[in-house]
Amino acid sequence: MSNDLLKSIINDIETKIDSADMTPGVENVGEVFYVWDWVAKVSGLRNVGFNELVEFASGAKGIAMNLEDHFVWIVILEWFNNLKEGEIAKATGEVLNVPVGKSLIGRVVDALWNPIDGLWELKDTENYPIERKAKWVMARKSVHEPMETWIKAIDALVPIGRGQRELIIWDRQTGKTQVAIDAILNQKGQWITCVYVAIGQKESKVARIVEELKKRWAMDYTIIVSAWASDPASMQFLSAYAGCAMAEYFMLNGQHSLIVYDDLSKQATAYREMSLLLRRPPGREAYPWDVFYSHSRLLERSAKLNEAEWGGSMTALPIIETQAWDVSAYIPTNVISITDGQIFLDSNLFNSGQRPAIDVGLSVSRVWGSAQIKAIKKVSGTLKLDLAQYRELAAFSQFASDLDEDTRKQLERGERMLELLKQGIYAPVIVEKQTCALYAWGKGYLDNIPVNKVPKFESDLYSALDEEKTILADITKNKKMSDKSIAKLEEILEKLAEMNK
Repeated sequence: MSNDLLKSIINDIETKIDSADMTPGVENVGEVFYVWDWVAKVSGLRNVGFNELVEFASGAKGIAMNLEDHFVWIVILEWFNNLKEGEIAKATGEVLNVPVGKSLIGRVVDALWNPIDGLWELKDTENYPIERKAKWVMARKSVHEPMETWIKAIDALVPIGRGQRELIIWDRQTGKTQVAIDAILNQKGQWITCVYVAIGQKESKVARIVEELKKRWAMDYTIIVSAWASDPASMQFLSAYAGCAMAEYFMLNGQHSLIVYDDLSKQATAYREMSLLLRRPPGREAYPWDVFYSHSRLLERSAKLNEAEWGGSMTALPIIETQAWDVSAYIPTNVISITDGQIFLDSNLFNSGQRPAIDVGLSVSRVWGSAQIKAIKKVSGTLKLDLAQYRELAAFSQFASDLDEDTRKQLERGERMLELLKQGIYAPVIVEKQTCALYAWGKGYLDNIPVNKVPKFESDLYSALDEEKTILADITKNKKMSDKSIAKLEEILEKLAEMNK
């Protein structure tokens, strides 16, 4: 070997030695000394933060929930069965992130955004933290844009606006999920991305929902996050936050999103289970003291942003299941106080055939006409009061043997109104048609029609409106009915009223 080559090799070695980073690497590690029920007790983890992601040598992952003097309690998210005592745990210095982006549209994923629909792996996605501080009030704008559900009883009586949080509440088997799914189906062509979060639901129920959405091409703008009833409590708890991060992505990028939490009472139960396993002291109804905060920091992230923030919005439809009509329970009262309105579904109405079984007297929207176009606002102005009066009269008339003429007419009008508000599943009615139907009732065109013929009258009206397209076009364009459209509509209504006597 020549001297020049030898010198060159020596110089290269010296250069690499001089440039080597001799600073010792420091990792925050600890040791697992107790494992049970998806919870691990770890000692030696110093400077770990609340909700920080922790990784284990076996591949398991968890988040730090309880920080105590000599040990940390970790809630395990995945690969719990591989976890063993004595295993090394390492703090990552990061909070849990989930993939976000348009590539997730049409997919079914779990709370950690692992695909569970049997399709390809997720690629080319950004990452958002599941926990994010809600936008402050100066970045928001008042709710003023309708988020039409095309459900008559909601759009007319309990309108929802983009950026609103509207609670759907009552006992099981009253159609809560169906109302939310119909709201998703009717966003087709509205440029709204929908996220449906199934928390603690049966796999068969989620599968049926996916099939219905596919059948109606709604998966083209929908993402489903599922934490099944068989999943651990940690996944059920985190699924709502993971879904919120995805819906928030669209809001922060100047688009509109709708997220359904089905349901938050099961998420609260999962959080209670986690907290009891973590030895946290139980409070009211055995829920931890911060369950209200866990729901408020989730729902407060829904907003309508102003133009400086690109004008996006995220609308939330949380679902709460009550037990035997107990609205005064801990979780229902918590979520009622956080949301901007509630849709109450009545078991008695449901069982009597009134679908959707919306209790108009209890249901409320705190934005009211701000989430309606002028046309439907005008025709539904006194509708809620009229229905409330009808219910009072109906209850009173059960004990009356003789009714005067005015009371009898008011009861008959109320019966026709309830019949008009009935709507089958997957049977949307656009707001323009709703306006015309409510106009017909308000002007008395249904008064002489038998109650059992109201559905036929409604169907004939919609067919006539499809033929006479100028009325619907006028409402769509101007958001109200002109005198010319009103005259045409009254001509149609007079003919239909005569035909259906």
